[in-house]
Amino acid sequence: MRFDALPLVDDTPASRPRIERRAVRRTSGGTTFYEVASRTVLDRVPEATGLGIAWAVSPYRGCAHACLYCAGRRGHRYLGLDGERDFGSAIVVRTDVAKRLRAQLASPRWGGETVGIGLNGDCYQEAEEVYQLMPGIVAALRDTGNPFRVMTKSSLILRDAELLAEAAQVAEVEARVSVGFVDDRLRRAVEPGAPSAQKRLELCATLGEKGVPCGVLMAPILPCLTDSEDQLRAAVRRVADAGAVSLTPLVLQLPPGSREWYLRWLSEEHPRLLPRYEELYGDGPHAAADYRARVVGRVAELARLYGIGTRRAPWQPRRTADRQLALL
Repeated sequence: MRFDALPLVDDTPASRPRIERRAVRRTSGGTTFYEVASRTVLDRVPEATGLGIAWAVSPYRGCAHACLYCAGRRGHRYLGLDGERDFGSAIVVRTDVAKRLRAQLASPRWGGETVGIGLNGDCYQEAEEVYQLMPGIVAALRDTGNPFRVMTKSSLILRDAELLAEAAQVAEVEARVSVGFVDDRLRRAVEPGAPSAQKRLELCATLGEKGVPCGVLMAPILPCLTDSEDQLRAAVRRVADAGAVSLTPLVLQLPPGSREWYLRWLSEEHPRLLPRYEELYGDGPHAAADYRARVVGRVAELARLYGIGTRRAPWQPRRTADRQLALL
C-alpha cells in the first residue's frame, strides 16, 4: 500500500493573491469577488487624469467591461492579481463603502469638493446587481449636499435615476457616460464587455429625461484610430443628439499595466501604427502635448458648433442632522 504525503493546507499564502489574505472570497459563474472592508474610501485623483476632480470613491476595483486600455489594470498588480487575465473576472468589493463615506463626508476637514464615482471599475457593472452599493453612496452624498459625478457605461444606473434626480436638487450632480468613439467594430475589440456606443448614448438621453444631468466623457480618443476629422465630428454630433450637458475629451493614456496589453493588441491588429505610437508616447503614459492640444481643441470647437454645454449654479454646503450624527 502506498501513502502520499498530504499538505496540511490546500494552498500556501505565498502562492495566493495578496488580496486573499484580507478578503472574503466568493465566486459566481466565472467571476471571483473579493469582499474587503476599508478604513478610508475617498481616494486622491492625480491631476494628470484630466477629469477635473481631486477625489474619487470606487466601490469596485476591476471591471467586467474589461476595456483593453483601462488604467485600473495597474492596480490589480498590487493586489497580487494579473492585470490582463484577472481584471475583468476578479472584482474587489468595498462592502462598507457607504458607511465609511458618510463618516468621511461628516469630518470637519472635508471641504465639499466634487467626488467622482467609479474610476477604478464601473460602479454600475454586473457586480452592482449583486451588492447594490450605489444607492447608499448616492444617498450619503445627497444627504450632505456634496457635488459628485458618476462615471459609467452601464444602463443599470437607470435603477437609481430617481435617487440621482433627488440629489441633483440639492447639489451639483452629473452622470457621465463614457463614449470615446462610435465605431462599433473597434468597440468590440478594445471594450469587449461594454455596451455599444448607441446604447450608451440612449442612456444619456434617458437620464436627461428623468431629471439627471448627463454628460459624455469622450474617452479615450485613440491616436490614428478614432482621431480623424470625420470620426471626431460623427462622435460629437451623436453626443449632441443625445442631449448631453457636457463633453469632456481625453486622449488615450498608456500607464504601466495597460500599456503592455494595448500595444500588444496594436502590434497584432495594426502593426503599421506602432512607429507613430512610439513617436507620440515614447516611454511615458501621455501622448505628446501638441497632439493632445490639437485633438482636444478640435473636439471643443465641434462641441460649440453642435451646442453642447450648460451653465450650473455654484455648490452651497448643506449641513444636516444626519451629517452631524455620522460621527457618533
